[in-house]
Amino acid sequence: MGNAAQTRAMRNYRARLTQRGFTRFEVMAMDSDRELIRSLAKRLAEEGPEAERVRAAVARVVAGEPPKPGGILSALRGSPLVGADLDLSRAHEEGREVEL
Repeated sequence: MGNAAQTRAMRNYRARLTQRGFTRFEVMAMDSDRELIRSLAKRLAEEGPEAERVRAAVARVVAGEPPKPGGILSALRGSPLVGADLDLSRAHEEGREVEL
């Protein structure tokens, strides 16, 4: 680094990151993936359900696990239309006659 003040500032910054539970590390990747990896790291550094969802999805992809069955069903159960008492029945028609 340049001088003692910069060195001290960097050391203090990294100490604060460590107190928050963060660790600094280096990753080798393609240059084209730089922004993707940075945005992924930012998402994973956040707290909350969205970060947990991203963490679980990445872990599943890296582990090579097949997707869990019932994903569509759980998405439909989470729909805002659940319990809306929609009438989805339709009239039964015999059809039409066609001359061949």
